[in-house]
Amino acid sequence: MKVVVAGSHGLLGSALTQLLTEQGWSVQRLVRRQARSRREISWDPSAGHLDSGDLAGVDAVVNLGGATLARFPWTQSYRRTIVASRTVPTALLATTLASMDSPPPVLLQASAVGYYGDRGQEELTESSPPGRGFLADLVRRWEAATAPAEAAGIRVAHLRTGAVALAPAGGSSGLILTAIKLGLGGPLGPGDNIWSWITVPDHAAAIAHLLTAEVAGPVNLTTPNPVSQRELITTLARALHRPAVLRVPAWALRLVLRDAADDLLLSGQRALPAALAGSGFSWQHPTIQDAAAWLSR
Repeated sequence: MKVVVAGSHGLLGSALTQLLTEQGWSVQRLVRRQARSRREISWDPSAGHLDSGDLAGVDAVVNLGGATLARFPWTQSYRRTIVASRTVPTALLATTLASMDSPPPVLLQASAVGYYGDRGQEELTESSPPGRGFLADLVRRWEAATAPAEAAGIRVAHLRTGAVALAPAGGSSGLILTAIKLGLGGPLGPGDNIWSWITVPDHAAAIAHLLTAEVAGPVNLTTPNPVSQRELITTLARALHRPAVLRVPAWALRLVLRDAADDLLLSGQRALPAALAGSGFSWQHPTIQDAAAWLSR
């Protein structure tokens, strides 16, 4: 079985390509330079270049690309970069796949629980309506970019990843863990906003599962047990035998990060993985206590 992965060098993409290789998949990476081996396919989304012939015989495509959200401040220019880095490559992939006589039957497309906006304690499943705000608008446009592939009969799943992907290093969780290890951890603002989260191994395993599970449409890539931001941080700190008492005031976060503070750190979604659970997926780390024990090894 052959799978092509875009965004394969990031935190999530690296974990996925390693897992798929271990499972026996033949993995090719989409790269934005000249391909150096048969394990790479060159493309240039900004120029609209992707040779459909390079995708012949492929069983699935996974697109995890997108500019980081952890670059601040979000100027108007960088907001445009965030949007374009997701919608332009996704649209190119979808239109290229749709143009093929025998396209890959599966496209798994990165997305985010930001789709739901800031929803407080409300329980959210894949059938919940979208929210408001920059991230909610971004995700709607991002998911809509796959429309040509869906119209061509390709099974498309939108991978609405949790706000926090836990890993020993890298990504937003790497910053959280570094602060905790330095004794600088603590709630961000009031700390009662709900964070939907998942560990990186579970994220990779869920995508591998969805390559063959007959699931289409939005899929919340989260654990079944979202927790408050305060509980997540204090549980991790307890497992690492460090304090977590240095609360960062919301006003200070907004002063430094501007509106990104509300979008990324002070908002919340209690997103539940109904589609993933219904497809028979099992989590390695279903609770924050499980995740903390894994991270503290």
